Amino acid sequence: MSVETPVFSLSEQELEQMERKFADIQKLAQGREKELFGVFDGPLTAEEAWALKFLYVHMPLNDLADYDGTFFLTHVRQALAIRKQVPWGDRVPDYLFLHFVLPVRVNTENLEDFRDVIYAELGPRTAGLSMAEAILEANYWCHEKATYIGSDLRTLSPIGMIRNARGRCGEESTLAVAALRSIGIPARQCYTPRWAHCDDNHAWVEAWADGKWHYIGACEPEARLDQGWFSGPARRAMLVHTRVPATYTGPEEITVKSGPYAELNLLANYAPTRTIAVEVRETDGTPAVGAKVQFQLYNYAELFPLAELITDEHGEVRFTTGYGDLIVRAVRDGAWGQRKIRIADGDRFEVVLSKAVGEQPVDSEDFELVPPPELDGPESEPLPAEKLQRHEERVAEGAALRRAYEETFLTEEDAKRLAAQLGLPADRVWKVLEPARGNSREIAAFLEERVPEYGEWPLLLLESLREKDLTDTMRETLTDHLTGSLPWKDSYDRELFVTYVMCPRVLFEMITPYRTALQSQFTEAEIEAYQADPSRLVQFLNEGWKVHMGPGNLRGKAGPLGTFQLRIADQGALDILFVSLCRSLGIPARLHPNELKPQYYAAGIWVDAAIGSVPEEQAADADVRTGQLVLRREADGETDAPNASYMENFTIARLENGFYKTLLYPHGKSDVYDTAFDVEPGDYRITSGVRLKDGTVLGRLTYFRVAEQEQTEVTLTFPAPSRHIPVYGSPDPKTPLWQVDGTETTLGALCQGPRGAMIAWLEPEREPSKHLLRETGELAETFDALGIPVVFVLGREEDSPAPAIPEAAAGLPNRAVFAGDPGHRALRRFTDAGIQLGSGGFPHLFVLDPEGNVRYVQSGYKPGSGKEALQILSDL
Repeated sequence: MSVETPVFSLSEQELEQMERKFADIQKLAQGREKELFGVFDGPLTAEEAWALKFLYVHMPLNDLADYDGTFFLTHVRQALAIRKQVPWGDRVPDYLFLHFVLPVRVNTENLEDFRDVIYAELGPRTAGLSMAEAILEANYWCHEKATYIGSDLRTLSPIGMIRNARGRCGEESTLAVAALRSIGIPARQCYTPRWAHCDDNHAWVEAWADGKWHYIGACEPEARLDQGWFSGPARRAMLVHTRVPATYTGPEEITVKSGPYAELNLLANYAPTRTIAVEVRETDGTPAVGAKVQFQLYNYAELFPLAELITDEHGEVRFTTGYGDLIVRAVRDGAWGQRKIRIADGDRFEVVLSKAVGEQPVDSEDFELVPPPELDGPESEPLPAEKLQRHEERVAEGAALRRAYEETFLTEEDAKRLAAQLGLPADRVWKVLEPARGNSREIAAFLEERVPEYGEWPLLLLESLREKDLTDTMRETLTDHLTGSLPWKDSYDRELFVTYVMCPRVLFEMITPYRTALQSQFTEAEIEAYQADPSRLVQFLNEGWKVHMGPGNLRGKAGPLGTFQLRIADQGALDILFVSLCRSLGIPARLHPNELKPQYYAAGIWVDAAIGSVPEEQAADADVRTGQLVLRREADGETDAPNASYMENFTIARLENGFYKTLLYPHGKSDVYDTAFDVEPGDYRITSGVRLKDGTVLGRLTYFRVAEQEQTEVTLTFPAPSRHIPVYGSPDPKTPLWQVDGTETTLGALCQGPRGAMIAWLEPEREPSKHLLRETGELAETFDALGIPVVFVLGREEDSPAPAIPEAAAGLPNRAVFAGDPGHRALRRFTDAGIQLGSGGFPHLFVLDPEGNVRYVQSGYKPGSGKEALQILSDL
């Protein structure tokens, strides 16, 4: 179609460029031409047509596979209509509207029709407000809908998050961005991919108001903008970024531009920064043009790449980061080089490609990585007391609204009645209804409808899913996978059948009703042939599907049916399609639990499936037998090593194409000694480390090689930090606190223990305090074994000294108690004793020795602080 007048302030050149890119998308997605592009045959305004084209041009491959043109047109029309209705609509420049209001996708969530749903509630609440006030109001609304809880890596959609009423920070910020875009306010999700000072990451939101970007903590409202518990940690970050459609031309630094997306480096909004240049050289001194350069920091016991850049014609890359330490690794054409850099030392560094790709060091080497220092933030004008009081009231009102909604979920008594009605074990029914939360009635209805006909199988299907799947998987989908798998229930033993044939969950894709549709693509004879020889299914995909790699954070998210129709996919989506096809045709299949390689089950063994862009040498060696790695402890008395815990203080990685790829074993896995790990032959590296209280990491890299069909023994060692435990002060043991029943007690009475005690002042509605509660619950067995008292203190108004037990208080140690501290008077006794609280705010965590001396202090957000406290108590 032709356009007579430019739209969205786009120049003629920009419109022509978009037309060319749109033609490329049409060619790329011709496998779903009618579903995606048929919408352009209908009546469209010029604005609608170009807005649609803008979405398509910047769309990841999985969206082309999974959604139809009518879906995107609905979003376009809603966004354009809302822009005309909100009072600030004409104040938002076109380039911000296109890049930060119009897009449907925020993160890796399943897309859905959320705009009108959210606008119907939030639009009237923000109609008479300024943009800044509307941002704050939207966050109060988000707080009413959902709160923080840790969960797996699949991202719930905004409506799914509302139904579940809780989620991790990436899901909270996805909801908040969707809410703001639904009222026409430009918004973007911001991430620090990994913190430098502790083992975790975090996501929050930036929103634009009248010419300026502001930040908020998603679903964690404050009384004003640019304030949040993460403000202090963000000043110690080494990277904060956001993803944006690649045509964005704003003032922010672009770190990476890949395909339809660009990554903006926003760190300068939060922390002191320095832009550094890294020159990569060959051994003869010539520039290494086109080398891959990774900037790595230690987090979750691996050297994690914050960013990967490609050197220019001068062999150089530039990167803006914080004032901490990084490992820089560069690889090109069979050679690599690596060095540690300290950003405070300068702004130019050199890396020489002095090693061959297949060559790694021998034995081990130690390193130290120091994070940026802890800094105080700018002073803010104090808010009026009445404004603070109203804010606290609104936070409490929001939490009460959310709890009232949660009270509508099915209860354990409901589960017992349903189980009795269906003749199922009550405990098993409750285990699938409780995590389903707002979706519990849908799950119960599925059981009611299907158990009478199929017996226990519907329950077994539900038990095969992850907890999060139960919150957003509907009856139609469950029925498709139940009825589509049962023809093969007698072909395998039950565990193999349920786990690798019936179960629709493969990795982190959205579960959809694809099984019957995929089965309809094959004749009975073809299905029997593939069952007899699954390698023919590998050949079928390799001959009919192309591999096209898109943005890294969105790979492997496309649903199987969409990928089947599109006939083009990234490697992860193609692997998921293979596993889903196998299961749909009655062939057990999986992604290898540690390597994530597609495999099918034949003749009693798991066989690798060489699909898509698998390197030729790997495809040729698909049946190569593994080697074995056995980890040994250090000799007794040799060192005071910590207890080994995977992804907490050590990881194993294999050298692939010059970079080390961390093997996937369960987080926190501790049964690692004297047990054989089956691994592929190759060069490996163990990264082990000890994080000190200030966030500094003492690390060790241990190198070794595993040969095919041979056992390799490696001693797992850790650097040995100084074990000196200082005394920070001695608070008065007679400091008064209040018990749950309202009676007065003392600090000394609550903290009596032969090994000392842990005590922490909390803000239970905030994510940092929830982290500490959850971590303490995970450590309950050790706290109980040592008999250590754990005291959580909650501030209360003068007329209400007794503490209310917070929601996130399940599974705590036996000796855990809650106490009240009206006005935080007892906390002030600690500072009166000379104990300095950190600037990070709550929680304030202390370890007291048996004499009542404070031997550990930690304030604010720091995952792992509970383990640090426990380590101090153990050492005492």
